[in-house]
Amino acid sequence: MGETKSLGVVGSGQMGSGIAQLGAMHGLHVWLLDTDPAALSRASKSISSSVQRFVSKGLLSQAAGTDALRRLKYTSDLEELRSADFIVEAIAESEDVKKKLFLELDKITKSSAILASNTSSISITRLASATSRPSQVIGMHFMNPPPIMKLVEIVRGADTSDETYNATKALAERFGKIVVCSQDFSGFIVNRILMPMINEAFHTLYTGVATKEDIDTGMKLGTNHPMGPLELADFIGLDVCLSIMKVLHTGLGDSKYAPCPLLVQYVDADRLGRKRGIGVYDYRKQHEPTKPSPRL
Repeated sequence: MGETKSLGVVGSGQMGSGIAQLGAMHGLHVWLLDTDPAALSRASKSISSSVQRFVSKGLLSQAAGTDALRRLKYTSDLEELRSADFIVEAIAESEDVKKKLFLELDKITKSSAILASNTSSISITRLASATSRPSQVIGMHFMNPPPIMKLVEIVRGADTSDETYNATKALAERFGKIVVCSQDFSGFIVNRILMPMINEAFHTLYTGVATKEDIDTGMKLGTNHPMGPLELADFIGLDVCLSIMKVLHTGLGDSKYAPCPLLVQYVDADRLGRKRGIGVYDYRKQHEPTKPSPRL
């Protein structure tokens, strides 16, 4: 494994687009792949706007911004990732879906390529088992939004090699990130701690201890969090929070990780948060709660 010069990103949602943007801004040739052409079109507009904001704030020169956008290619053809040095998947938080992708990537990509997952909770060891190169599979969990948030959580599977870890850490640091390393336990570091807090906030609302506004204000002002836990859940997506709680509950086998019934009910009602216009809060109203700052 030499220096990473090219990056493939699978999944053009907010996380995948942000990771692709980071790669292009830091000199890599990037392929951003999605099977949905409309999603790629949205990603292209989002990335262009984001890069322009970096330029307008003086964080990137106009020439560097233009060069970054030129290095980024949008595709729906998995075969185009054949020559990529490093692949990051940022697709749905489903073990079965991710395993299927890793199986395909293992067949297509060159033998030296590292396969990384942006999963926030799923076992890297189990994802690696779908490939013939478990030593080259690793977790690379970016925080949302990737171009802004400083942390990358690296997760080593049972067979992840030192060489793979070092190459992944070097890439994260090239992106200007601070790295923390977790062993392969459900939820890793960040979500092992964060999601039970969000789940407890739902229990606090569910049992009538306080209003959603008072729960969030209490945590923001009482613990100096930039966002309250319910606001943060809406920002992340309640479906994602529920999925992670289920992974924690199954993987760690402790009833304290059981999802709050209110969280389950909101997801069943398609109240998924900001992306749906309604979650704990209703963002369709003219007078929204205080707009949260980007977090996980």
